[in-house]
Amino acid sequence: MVVIVSGLSGSGKSVALKTFEDLDYYCVDNLPVELLPSFVRSLMRDDVLPQKVAVGIDVRNRHSDLSKLAQWRSALAQLGLDGKLIFFDADDEVLLRRFSDTRRRHPLAHSGLQLHESILSERRITAPLLAEADVVIDTSKLNVHQLRRRIISEFAFQRGNVLSLLFESFAYKRGVPGDADFVFDARVLPNPHWIPELRPYSGRDGKVRDYLASQPEVAEYVDQVTRFLDTWLPRLQGETRSYVTIAFGCTGGKHRSVYLAEVIAGHARQQGWDEVATYHRELE
Repeated sequence: MVVIVSGLSGSGKSVALKTFEDLDYYCVDNLPVELLPSFVRSLMRDDVLPQKVAVGIDVRNRHSDLSKLAQWRSALAQLGLDGKLIFFDADDEVLLRRFSDTRRRHPLAHSGLQLHESILSERRITAPLLAEADVVIDTSKLNVHQLRRRIISEFAFQRGNVLSLLFESFAYKRGVPGDADFVFDARVLPNPHWIPELRPYSGRDGKVRDYLASQPEVAEYVDQVTRFLDTWLPRLQGETRSYVTIAFGCTGGKHRSVYLAEVIAGHARQQGWDEVATYHRELE
């Protein structure tokens, strides 16, 4: 599948592409729209096309006619590929504030337009893309972490009839994720936060992982949780749901919960689950 990432400047496209890259998509940004089919053909040489490709196409390329994207998507279809267009949008006031906060220049400012005029002009130019988008994501009320979480939830998995698993870590002080199906409390485990040399690291780092792996209570916890999930997750495959979120919480969401999410996600992959992703709310 080829995901085409487009939308308004300042709406979160860069965050989206970085997130797709973290999800093992082959990513290219600012591709001229007319080069889309030839770019994909170049990836298909020797039949080694990456399973997941994400391409950023927007107004930064001044010489591209974005209104012809439908024509180039048809060319993808002729190659036997599904080109899904995701359009990122936001309210004008939000875009104005984001540009003011970051002091970035709008891509259309080169033509002498004021910021609000550039935003209006970009809306007109990208209107054909908005009209034919498969998915429209309004980021007006989303921060960076919420946007990453939404992309992971909606696009990390290939869907179909396969039950997909999302292992998430979080801090209890910031609340339990509202969409978690299973929640496990890791606050009963030894806390690396109180070891000065481990405090700066996270549960993804070797020093913290080695410490937690050496603790008998952690080993017992992992064993009991994996046996529980090995028993009950397969029984959810007959349900209508497409994915399940398994959340691990600790005090700060940096050490124990991250370690557990990573380790048990790895166990799930070893058990044969094809669609497995991790998300660390407090580290994003």
